[in-house]
Amino acid sequence: MGPLAYQLEQKWTYADYLTWDDGQRWEIIDGEAYNMSPAPLICHQRISRNLALMLLPFFRGKSCEAFIAPTDVVLDESNVVQPDLIVVCDRSTITDRCVQGAPDLVIEILSPSTSTRDRRLKKALYERFGVAEYLIVDPVAESVDRYLLVDGRYGSPEIFDWSEPLTLNLFPELILNLWEVFEKELPEVSQG
Repeated sequence: MGPLAYQLEQKWTYADYLTWDDGQRWEIIDGEAYNMSPAPLICHQRISRNLALMLLPFFRGKSCEAFIAPTDVVLDESNVVQPDLIVVCDRSTITDRCVQGAPDLVIEILSPSTSTRDRRLKKALYERFGVAEYLIVDPVAESVDRYLLVDGRYGSPEIFDWSEPLTLNLFPELILNLWEVFEKELPEVSQG
């Protein structure tokens, strides 16, 4: 059984997390449990699918590996998250059960129920644990905010509109055409 919302004084750990059998998806941030139910909206899942179709083939046979949710990422005993998509280059952190340590790239797709958590708590968490590149995909604004870790800190985000290509900083040979991610049509350019 997962944690109850009124048990706010309880600090949860990864060991506790492994005992929860309520069929729900949970994350733990600084010892606080967050229920990830209900399931994401269809637009979220389309974006996730489109990104996965770009990432998974690119990393096949390479030293880095891409994963899609739900994949447990155990940053430490008090911080367990399930980002929408991750890329891990240190294969020693990949176990049969989870990823033990910070991924190199994390992509979170905003949902109404998780938007604030992704923008505040998880951004601070990923910064603290050294995630080199963090993308926040906004299905409503049809944009992507990119945070790059420089000297242990995220600066202001670079913001990409749906009509732009996004070249990943860590993997410059991988270009994400955001119009394909958001399933939009680019306007035709007239020759004149």
